[in-house]
Amino acid sequence: MKWIKDEEFIRGNIPMTKFNIRLLTLGYLAIEEGDRLLDIGAGTGSISIEASLHGARVWAIEREAEGIELIRTNSEKFNAGVNIIYGQAPDSLPNESFNKCFIGGSGGKLEDIFLYLQKKLENNGIICGNFITLKNVTQFIQLLNKYNYKDIEVQLIQVSSMDKIGLLKGQNPIFIAKGVKKYD
Repeated sequence: MKWIKDEEFIRGNIPMTKFNIRLLTLGYLAIEEGDRLLDIGAGTGSISIEASLHGARVWAIEREAEGIELIRTNSEKFNAGVNIIYGQAPDSLPNESFNKCFIGGSGGKLEDIFLYLQKKLENNGIICGNFITLKNVTQFIQLLNKYNYKDIEVQLIQVSSMDKIGLLKGQNPIFIAKGVKKYD
């Protein structure tokens, strides 16, 4: 199984989920052949593209024009089939059902996104989000509980990588949180 390194993606001024966090996130989502993934706040498309290359059908929504172009360019570069949506969640989200959802950015509309997922995320569907602030991860956990998601997991991941001269350079710590939608 080939994983794409960060430097292989075409980058701009749009945030990208970095390699180590991307692998953990795809693991939490348990991406496999035949999944239907909704990627909200898709940025450069790194999660969408990796998921597509691992057999998922993917819908990626991004509100920044530069991000849309980067997703398109990177999808073509890696020959990934990604349905690209230019717009804001949840207003521009498709009338589709999904069994996996990743939230990389919510534009401050987490609760509205959860309301959408009440109808569109299937039973036993997995939602996973990456957050850099305590406020956002706390709200996400509260919403997981409010909507009765099960198997909730949260981790704070700190990654440091060695540079060319041997110094470790730290990246921003990232909260990875996930839950499973289960009907009682």
